[in-house]
Amino acid sequence: MPQLINPILPGFNADPSILRVGQDYYIATSTFEWYPGVQIHHSRDLANWDLVVRPLTRKAQLDMRGDPDSCGVWAPCLTHDGEKFWLVYTDVKRKDGSFKDTHNYIVTADKVEGPWSDPWFVNSSGFDPSLFHDEEGGRKWFVNMLWDHRRRPRAFAGIRLQEWDAESGRLVGERKTIFLGSELDLVEAPHLYKRNRWFYLLTAEGGTGYEHACTLARSREIWGPYEMHPETHVLTSKDNIHAALQWAGHGDIVDTPEGKTYLVHLTGRPTTQFRRCVLGRECGLQEAYWKDDWLYVKNGPVPSLHVEVPGTRDEAKYWAEQRYSFDKELHKDFQWLRTPESERIFAVQDGKLTLFGRESVGSWFEQALVARRQTHFSYDAETVIDFSPEDERQFAGLTAYYCRYNFYYLTVSGTADGKRELLFLSSEASYPDGDLKLPLPAAVEIPNEGKVKLALSIRGPKLQYYYALEGQELKKIGPVYDASILSDECGGHKAHGSFTGAFVGVAASDLNGTALPAKFDYFVYRPEHSELDRYEVHIQ
Repeated sequence: MPQLINPILPGFNADPSILRVGQDYYIATSTFEWYPGVQIHHSRDLANWDLVVRPLTRKAQLDMRGDPDSCGVWAPCLTHDGEKFWLVYTDVKRKDGSFKDTHNYIVTADKVEGPWSDPWFVNSSGFDPSLFHDEEGGRKWFVNMLWDHRRRPRAFAGIRLQEWDAESGRLVGERKTIFLGSELDLVEAPHLYKRNRWFYLLTAEGGTGYEHACTLARSREIWGPYEMHPETHVLTSKDNIHAALQWAGHGDIVDTPEGKTYLVHLTGRPTTQFRRCVLGRECGLQEAYWKDDWLYVKNGPVPSLHVEVPGTRDEAKYWAEQRYSFDKELHKDFQWLRTPESERIFAVQDGKLTLFGRESVGSWFEQALVARRQTHFSYDAETVIDFSPEDERQFAGLTAYYCRYNFYYLTVSGTADGKRELLFLSSEASYPDGDLKLPLPAAVEIPNEGKVKLALSIRGPKLQYYYALEGQELKKIGPVYDASILSDECGGHKAHGSFTGAFVGVAASDLNGTALPAKFDYFVYRPEHSELDRYEVHIQ
């Protein structure tokens, strides 16, 4: 069979849940504060994946205004019961400190493309929920990790099980903690399976960083007791700092029509220069096999960079330049932040993307920022802006963005005396204050009329901005910046407390509250090969 190089979903595609319906495979991944919620990719060969839908598209399903960075939609679980698709997800309202506010919901659809139903509220006792359909018993079971703010004895208090009644749309019957995890601690991300009269419970442990792992247990009864896998962790890179794929954990299992088993998992690729995963938490795939009714990862438990799959990946598609026009609707590659009321922050009209200036960059409520994932270690981005600010409180431009504490932003801004200038704003690993890096670089005065081309170039950890006035060539503006801060490790919230990935896109702020529009003609994302695209590789 052909081999591909992991990850199968590059860039920010965290917490994968995989499913096969007939010949079709689907993977659902977390989107956190980015809207619409949940990404679902489709493939027929495990090699080539296309984004088919983001199902949480309206206020009744998801409203994340006020959700802090790296909150919002955590760890969706996508299943099918033979009749329809079921999607379970958490909307996290708070994650820092002793408390976590985690609201769990279920939506359904006859087709994966939708329409998706309004949600059923399930519970708020923890996160990473999933749904197991017991074909033999005809019952549905809901599991999630249990959060204990008292830490008696630990905050990650185990895996909680209860029956879900689809008729009444609520949990019923006994609820029980069925698994406490191993000594590694931080047990989460439960998935239940049934095979050869065994119930299997796959969980994640160790936290979603360099100690991450997939832990497997089994029982003859769904309520337990569960015995631990002979090797405890079926997948982890925690004991191999040179592995190309780090952060390995949070997995799910799927069988091919031929009976071969694969495990999808979260992973990250740190750069050698700074050991930072700028592309965020990505999705990897491993071959697996069964022995003595236990699952093992081929060449595991350390994840393999290369994996055999039925299909051959179209590498040309991955490396192709993406030129986005704004003729009809926003391209599916783009997302925005938190709000279900997209019409308040942008419109695609008259061949332009128009942003309506809202709150400051980094706002947790309503900021006009539209961006796509960084999916390559090196790339170029370019746009043309038409914007007439009245004063210094109105600015718009091109941003490389991770969160309110980590972004670079070249703006067209106004001045107090009514002129226009190019002003560079950045927040560089500024947690917890979120301050701009001061003093600001010297502004460049530009004519009050005319469009401006804005561009940036990232080569590994190096970021350089450019601009051009109408009829002129691009020229550098500002120094070379450190692109590696656009990573989980630099996102703040303590070590590994940030969960997304780097984005690049356009933004507009109007701190006067008048929603001044900024118009963008097009957007280009051009992948590049660079000698700086190095990450730690240990060939297995």
